[in-house]
Amino acid sequence: MTTTEQPTLDGTVPPEPVGYETWLAIVWPVFIAAAASGRTFTCYSVADTHNLPAPPHPQAHWGRLMHQLRDDGYIRPAGWTASDRPTTRHSGVRTWRGTAAARREAAT
Repeated sequence: MTTTEQPTLDGTVPPEPVGYETWLAIVWPVFIAAAASGRTFTCYSVADTHNLPAPPHPQAHWGRLMHQLRDDGYIRPAGWTASDRPTTRHSGVRTWRGTAAARREAAT
């Protein structure tokens, strides 16, 4: 049996849901490049700038990604700022800065 996807109101068909590992393979290189840039960034600023897809469970997986990058030594906390994400009403969010490990990884 085949299922038919219901198009959205603009006529497009929503993308197939992806698992965490598939999503991670898409976004990981983008965050490594952001970390290697030497600039301070937020998770949302990188995702928005590069139009990255949402993870399977956005409430948990964005944070999991940032903690994994930190635990692997690619980023470190840099401070806090007001979020520029439209739905947060400028709540506080962590800012991150890349490490030498991120610059080495991006160079390979």
